[in-house]
Amino acid sequence: MNKAFIKETDAPEDDDGDGPSLPALPAGTRNYMTPGGYARLRAEFMQLIDVERPKMVETVSWAAKNGDRSENGDYLYGKKRLREIDRRLRFLTKRLDIAEVVDPSVHYGSEQVFFGATVTYANARGEEKTITILGLDEADSLAGEVSWISPIARTLLKARVGDELNLVTPAGVEKIEVVEVRYPAPAGG
Repeated sequence: MNKAFIKETDAPEDDDGDGPSLPALPAGTRNYMTPGGYARLRAEFMQLIDVERPKMVETVSWAAKNGDRSENGDYLYGKKRLREIDRRLRFLTKRLDIAEVVDPSVHYGSEQVFFGATVTYANARGEEKTITILGLDEADSLAGEVSWISPIARTLLKARVGDELNLVTPAGVEKIEVVEVRYPAPAGG
């Protein structure tokens, strides 16, 4: 089919699960992230643009010279991988452009919960859980990190040590108490 009749979009309709698909930011919100989270996204962007994409372009160029492209696995895979890389680059560009880097260490020593805090809270049964409130693009629930737009983070934000809060869960409302709030120490101090 002629390329003039093919519409390429930003939509991830042919996404093969190359990476986790992150949810869109709620309308009108900022893309808060820590300096470390921003640096990781920027490093991924630079790795893709400086290393992976040029290698794949070279592979596709080499494969294209080998004749019949319709049966050329290297060519077909290379073109597909290039589309995946370009899609990820567009996503990272958009997220980095709207990023608002917030250094949580400015709250070091505070007992109030803000972005970047590591919070320990207890439920009514006395079970304690510790989470860190981070940006949407850097949170890892398996590591005890939650995004600032998650229900638990929104419940905890602006609370202080000793506050009792109502956490709305699918099972109903659960009473929790803020036990401890920690922030990373300021750099160089």
